[in-house]
Amino acid sequence: MDGLRRCRKSLVCGIAGVVASLAITVSGAFAAGPCAALPTWSALQSALASVAPASSGLGLNMWATVVDRDGIVCAVAFSGANRGAQWPGSRVISAQKANTANAFSLPGLALSTANLYFAVQPGGSLFGLQESNPVDPDAAYKGPASLFGQMADPMVGARIGGVNVFGGGLALYNSSGTLVGGVGVSGDTSCTDHEVAWKLRHMLGLDYLATAVAGGVAGGSRPDNMIQDIVFIAPAGQSADPGHVTGVATSLSGFGHPVCLANPDLGTLPAVQ
Repeated sequence: MDGLRRCRKSLVCGIAGVVASLAITVSGAFAAGPCAALPTWSALQSALASVAPASSGLGLNMWATVVDRDGIVCAVAFSGANRGAQWPGSRVISAQKANTANAFSLPGLALSTANLYFAVQPGGSLFGLQESNPVDPDAAYKGPASLFGQMADPMVGARIGGVNVFGGGLALYNSSGTLVGGVGVSGDTSCTDHEVAWKLRHMLGLDYLATAVAGGVAGGSRPDNMIQDIVFIAPAGQSADPGHVTGVATSLSGFGHPVCLANPDLGTLPAVQ
């Protein structure tokens, strides 16, 4: 019996040592290379906790993921007390959003995931885009789950993939105006996810779109902001449906996104730097 206890103790200590070693290795590995230009896990976690939960939407906690320009996950964090304090499914969604914003933005064109919503609907010019770059399940779901959202989250160092086409993902531009990756946020309504991602990017100092040639479909001082211009046109001979239940949905810009429950005031988001 004593031998069994010693064995169990040794196994537990061994696992703890491996986890600690892994955290140090991950931290050291990303001290250099593309991730060195992006927020550390502690910086991401601290900034996320300061902007989430938001006052809009459902007021829920959030997950956030940062990827580099090659789509490699650099950090994953959450705002709640533990990994179960926000929707577990939103961990991978946040990574999808980060990957999407990075993958479909350029030095001269910043596209948020919210900007892709209308164009990927049936009949839209980008229909099928969301199927084009699938998530790597090995990267997304490998464990142990106790490390999810921690410095040594198993997604860190992997190319996650995935395309997400509603609010919450933004491209990251450093103080030189260079596109260096993407950030994704998930855990509330898609409009609130966008709001939190926007404030998070601003707090991290990675929203220097105004100093570069980067523009966006929204234009002005918030070039990749969510555009809520979807309207419903009633069929000929019928009156417009105020509940938006019937009719043909049309985005005046072609890059529209629906309005959400307890919708944030997107016009008050910080202007890009």
